[in-house]
Amino acid sequence: MTAQDFRIERDSLGELKVPASALWGAQTQRAIDNFPISGLRMPRDFIRALGLIKWAAATANVELDALDAKRAAAIQKASLEVAEGKHDAHFPVDVFQTGSGTSSNMNANEVIARVASQYGGVAVHPNDHVNMSQSSNDVIPSAIHLSALLAVEQHLLPALAYLSAVISRRIGEIGEIVKTGRTHLMDAMPLTFGQELSGWRTQIENGTARIMESRVRLQSIALGGTAVGTGINAHPKFAARAARYLSRKSGLDVRPSANYFESLSSQDAAVELSGQLRTLAVSMMKIANDLRWMNSGPLAGLGEISLPALQPGSSIMPGKVNPVVPEAVAMVAAQVIGNDATIAIAGQSGNFQLNVMLPVIAHNLLQSIDLLANASRALADSAIAGFTVNLERIAAALERNPILVTALNPVIGYEAGAKIAKQAYAEGRSIRELAAELTKISPEELDKLLDPRALTKDTGQSDRGG
Repeated sequence: MTAQDFRIERDSLGELKVPASALWGAQTQRAIDNFPISGLRMPRDFIRALGLIKWAAATANVELDALDAKRAAAIQKASLEVAEGKHDAHFPVDVFQTGSGTSSNMNANEVIARVASQYGGVAVHPNDHVNMSQSSNDVIPSAIHLSALLAVEQHLLPALAYLSAVISRRIGEIGEIVKTGRTHLMDAMPLTFGQELSGWRTQIENGTARIMESRVRLQSIALGGTAVGTGINAHPKFAARAARYLSRKSGLDVRPSANYFESLSSQDAAVELSGQLRTLAVSMMKIANDLRWMNSGPLAGLGEISLPALQPGSSIMPGKVNPVVPEAVAMVAAQVIGNDATIAIAGQSGNFQLNVMLPVIAHNLLQSIDLLANASRALADSAIAGFTVNLERIAAALERNPILVTALNPVIGYEAGAKIAKQAYAEGRSIRELAAELTKISPEELDKLLDPRALTKDTGQSDRGG
């Protein structure tokens, strides 16, 4: 670059060069120079939350006569542009930066101040005007809460509802088909597909409920606590007004924290939500692995279902097709579980009045939400919605299942049942055939006792009909 490609910016540490076309200023440039670490930028939802917070702050400040109307209007307009993503290219700060997130807060302040100065025809200062009544120490925790709430409401919860609905639809389509149950990966008593899939659906519903229950703590935001929780340099009515405007603009119900010292020094609400996301990830890994096992084969595995053939499965074995979407979902689950471990460690880093791992909490939390939302839809559309049931394979396995002898226990006892089961397995014969030879039970009674469908009778907890 030539000298004409730069301009000189100043901050409390002195002068430095900034690209002429950049909307950011000196403090953002120092962060770019200081943290060439990962190439990971702060998430879009986080930048959106910063823009909304700066808009709400300007709205409250002008109402409280702390900020003149002309500057306030310019800041409001620029802040909403940031929230909408119009200036995302000018948010280059690495996730791995100063632990308070000051670099990202100043990035927002500088971009908004420069854009607002262009709109308002009056100088707008990043600290004195855009950051009025605020500190990085209350803005960044508030942005974590707000961005997580928005991502959960707009992305994750709808995706989970969709996944649950697709499972329900499949219960209606294939729910009456009887199959061999398995415990310890070994043959067990029969159940229906509807009963099996109802377990998946309930896992998703319970995961949804846990996440929804976590929102109440996220709705409490640190904005108004400023530097250490005392609210220094903020109008006494600023926090309530800013939260009210933030609620209106975001469509959420947020409120000032009941204790700013807790809100600045800890990230317990984020840790809580991350834990619920981890639980959901565990559930989704279980469902994904069930699908992989059921699809295994086609000859040497279970072969109960056939997942949609989405892509060739091998670069060397022609004709091979793999369960690619369940595998991807399992990897998402592993990533979310790892993210939760990072968030848990970061949550412990509240040293006295400030947590100093805020950016990595924001990154990991929002990544987990987005990954789970996208994985839920992929699992629904590309695996669960389209798999077919291999009826002949299921019927053959069910007929030869030696564990069906369990139904005879009340008549012949456990020991006699075990003998029949072992012999049936060793000789490759059905339980009904051997029981007819070795017991005095009538053929009609055997038909009744060993009817697989009757053995799946509803206990009041299963849902076959969707």
